[in-house]
Amino acid sequence: MDSAVLRSVVFVLATLFFTVLSRRALQNPHSHGFYRYFAFVGITGLVLYNQPVWFEEPFSGVQSLSWLLLGISIVLVVYGASLLIRIGGQSKRPASPENLSFENTQHLVVDGLYRYIRHPMYSSLLFLAWGAFLKRIDILTIVVVCLVTLAIYLTAKVEERENIAFWGEDYVKYKLSSRMFIPFIF
Repeated sequence: MDSAVLRSVVFVLATLFFTVLSRRALQNPHSHGFYRYFAFVGITGLVLYNQPVWFEEPFSGVQSLSWLLLGISIVLVVYGASLLIRIGGQSKRPASPENLSFENTQHLVVDGLYRYIRHPMYSSLLFLAWGAFLKRIDILTIVVVCLVTLAIYLTAKVEERENIAFWGEDYVKYKLSSRMFIPFIF
């Protein structure tokens, strides 16, 4: 099977997976999962589109920056998820039935990485998207990475609205003491 055909098939299958996973969120454009779906699909497209050149000139400056961003992405998602599981606990959220179960934390997590950034797993997606983008920079990847960045930003903004509704003033105070995606910067 041709490599381009195989990548297309993988893209379609991954998109179907994300569609099934996000089916409830896709029915509610006011939920953070609605926007996150488009980030997942866009990142999948970036990774698959750039796969043929993934290891070309692996030690060039741009490639080294790409590898660094991809590595940071892995650390952020693993550490962020472990803190959510360990500290966050689980809770029912009748106001957000489209949430995935791990998202319904019982306790507001403000320790570890969450002390500095409110959305380490969305930061992970940003670093993943930009790391994949740097593998091949062309007009298509520029457009896609910008759309993915917008989708992740909108995901975080909507989730913050949901978190304020759930945790109230505690979350408002937390927002004032942390950054959205990058410690001390943004």
